[in-house]
Amino acid sequence: MIPKKAREGGRTAGLLYYLYGPGRANEHTDPHMVAAWDNGVLDPARSSGATIPSLAMLLDAPVFALDGKAPKHHVYHVPVRLDPTDRHLTDAEWAEVAREILDAAGIAPKGDPMGARWVAVRHADDHIHIVATLARQDGRVPDVRRDMVKMQARARELEIRYGLRRLTSGDKTAKRWPTSAEQAKAARKGREETPRETLQRRVREAAAGARSEADFFAAIERSGLRLKKRVAPDGAITGYSVALPGDRTSAGRAVWFSGTRLAPDLSLPRVRERWTGVNASAQAADAPQVSSRAAAWQLAAEHVHQAAAVLGTAGNEAAAGEVVALADFLTTYAGQAPAAVREELREAARAFERAGRAPTSRRMDSQANAHLRTATQLVAMGASVAADGGEAAATIAVLVAVALAVAAAMKWHQAAQHAAQERAAAQAGAHLRAATEVAYGASSGQRAGREHWRKTTMHPGGPALAEAYAPVVRAAIPHLAETILGEAAWPALAATLRQAENAGYEPGRVLAEVAALRGFGDAESAAEVLVWRLQRRMDGDTRSRSTEQPPALAPTMPTTTEGARSGGGAATPDPSTDGGGGGAETPTTPAAAPPVVGRGEAIESTPLGDGDAPTFGEAVRRAVPAYASEVLADPASATLAAYLIKATGEGHQPAELLAEVAGARDLADADSVAQVLTWRLKGRMGRDGQAAGLPRIAGRRTTPAPAGPARKPGELSAAERAAREAARRQNQPRGPRR
Repeated sequence: MIPKKAREGGRTAGLLYYLYGPGRANEHTDPHMVAAWDNGVLDPARSSGATIPSLAMLLDAPVFALDGKAPKHHVYHVPVRLDPTDRHLTDAEWAEVAREILDAAGIAPKGDPMGARWVAVRHADDHIHIVATLARQDGRVPDVRRDMVKMQARARELEIRYGLRRLTSGDKTAKRWPTSAEQAKAARKGREETPRETLQRRVREAAAGARSEADFFAAIERSGLRLKKRVAPDGAITGYSVALPGDRTSAGRAVWFSGTRLAPDLSLPRVRERWTGVNASAQAADAPQVSSRAAAWQLAAEHVHQAAAVLGTAGNEAAAGEVVALADFLTTYAGQAPAAVREELREAARAFERAGRAPTSRRMDSQANAHLRTATQLVAMGASVAADGGEAAATIAVLVAVALAVAAAMKWHQAAQHAAQERAAAQAGAHLRAATEVAYGASSGQRAGREHWRKTTMHPGGPALAEAYAPVVRAAIPHLAETILGEAAWPALAATLRQAENAGYEPGRVLAEVAALRGFGDAESAAEVLVWRLQRRMDGDTRSRSTEQPPALAPTMPTTTEGARSGGGAATPDPSTDGGGGGAETPTTPAAAPPVVGRGEAIESTPLGDGDAPTFGEAVRRAVPAYASEVLADPASATLAAYLIKATGEGHQPAELLAEVAGARDLADADSVAQVLTWRLKGRMGRDGQAAGLPRIAGRRTTPAPAGPARKPGELSAAERAAREAARRQNQPRGPRR
């Protein structure tokens, strides 16, 4: 819950006309009053005996009775908004929220009949607007000193009372968000994002791969941005500003942003920390020469694996620097990754950006930092060498390694009680799990893709790590030890055991526990299976100790099912391909499933094409008979059906295609089988160069659609009418300010 104090104004009636009106783009729905300073106040939207001017006069009456001169700006305006993942509050609950916020602000203290007059107006499901006048009814001015601090503290209490997402007090690590004026300007110019967001992204990408100040400034200029350096009298560069070409004020001047105005960690001193203390020759020596892009990514994956094993173990200052290096690697790789997973990786990088800004001092000279910096260099080098066809396999290796590193970062933030950063890391991990499934879907049917664990030249510490944990493996799982020690994935398992030990686990015991969960069947690599199970165990234990649930993914990627085996986002499935043995793994942190949506037989009976094409239910039962009932009961099945309809229209056999992606990896550990299959199908179709757009199908909605008459030919939809009305209003001359 976020109370945000708006700029004080002087026209009460003007603000009320806006709140009760249709909005700037017809976005207001059912405007009405939920509470007021007195229960007898009539609502202009619900009572024929009340009007907006009369309500404004009642609110303004104490202003004219003040002892002394009335303030020029007497309108006190506070919107209170919920997080998108929160439930909708009732009018009665919103009324109580308004009273609590005004009590905290000092506008209308509880039990004080002489407090200022106010109303709370609701015109959307997720927020209200509180309008008050800065005049008490006893002729005095209310004391609103430190009102924002007090309102935020009261909002934290209300989040607990109503079961909402619990936010944290600001730690000054959040990036600067675009203002409403910037968003409106971007919409007028037809931009997908505001100039501030474009500058943030491009400057961060330049900083992530830079190895010197000159390299950083050169990367900014190569990205197409305008650059202005701030130079001191002695010739030293003390700062910089950037501008987007074509972005100008109404007076025709360029709009410049300093690094500090973009984000706290993009100031020049913070950017310089990435290369200070490490000379250029040492950096160059750390990154070996590579002959292909896949080889560069394979080496990068090994360095990230070894960084994950020791991340957070060298002290808080070193760990703060390590998460910066991890954020830089994720940002750099997201720009180079295959198209099938690029968007998910960019979302992961954007989510992890906050996790890379720990509210503490940092140093950049730890062992994990060196590994991550070397991995970033290798990815940058890979962009300049030829592709050899092994990029898909190398991508999976990188995703596995980064997921382990992000889990380690999340655990460190949790131990350090960095709640905002912990949530950011959890959300990034969810995007990485989605990207991994998409990558497996893209490589389905290509068995050579499993060579992503092939051995490469390891860091000097790698063999010592493998040698140190070999006795642990022999003692914990003696019947599999020699097989595992001879596999290509053994160094990755050793690094994961090191990470588990650093996290407080007894390595032999936890290895035996995850090995006993289920048999290995015909898994191609037992070491690979154990890496995934250990990662899942650590990730689940971390989430179970978290005081806050991580934010959900975008609505297009539901992550829980009606009959899911576990919760908290789509889990990383076991890479084993065994068809039996042992049953499903017990979930570590069960989470409440979403309410079951009544969809009847709509999804199951949806035809996937014309003629002889099967229905969705028939294709699912034929492709994954063991999981058919679970898939058909899952709300995520609507999106899966949409992808299958698209695939059928492009010439694929839906049941055979679904069976192909289902066989890419075992589904027994998936939180949502339908969601995992959707991710894999998306990757598989992306491999064929197909677009990601989806058709509209019956049952796609997750809430019952309101019944209504069919649209006549040529009739505009509500969205089209709203867009046309907004365009008409935009071309009209501006009226008086409200």
